Amino acid sequence: MEQLNKDINEVLVSAEQLEEINKRLGEQITKDFEGKNLLVVGILKGSVYFMTDLTRYIDLPLKLDFLAVSSYGSGTRSSGAVKIIKDIDIDLQGYDLLLIEDILDSGRTLDYVSRMLATRGANSISICTLLDKPERRVVDLTPDYVGCSVPDEFVVGYGLDYDQKYRNLPYIGSLKREIYE
Repeated sequence: MEQLNKDINEVLVSAEQLEEINKRLGEQITKDFEGKNLLVVGILKGSVYFMTDLTRYIDLPLKLDFLAVSSYGSGTRSSGAVKIIKDIDIDLQGYDLLLIEDILDSGRTLDYVSRMLATRGANSISICTLLDKPERRVVDLTPDYVGCSVPDEFVVGYGLDYDQKYRNLPYIGSLKREIYE
């Protein structure tokens, strides 16, 4: 990790804090979805670390699926155009859907995905995001579950990337500007 660490300006959420977040959210989701038919859908690729760790703390039977979308390309800001790269495989009829996202920024991607999936017959759709940047929101969207808020900086680690790199950092940090400018 030494090579990756040198590109980080500041650690914003430590590995220990991430574990605490997963435990807290997992316990709350367990309570809220008790007796429901839970389908957890991770939005790839960024949510994979979060989703994997979070579901270990959800003490309920559940099914997993994935949705791959893109609105960034290799840039640092959302383009606004959401593209579905991989759709979910499970029919949503009769499920209570929990969408798992790594970061809620502009809100465009989750708004688009939520509206698209709402037409498919799920009993309910809830949103869980590891990180929230409310000051960047351009769409009126409020997640049901939030790990923590982060400042308006470009963050990487624990699944979040810059140009497909840095996902494997065990924490979340702000990337030095000279890396992406």
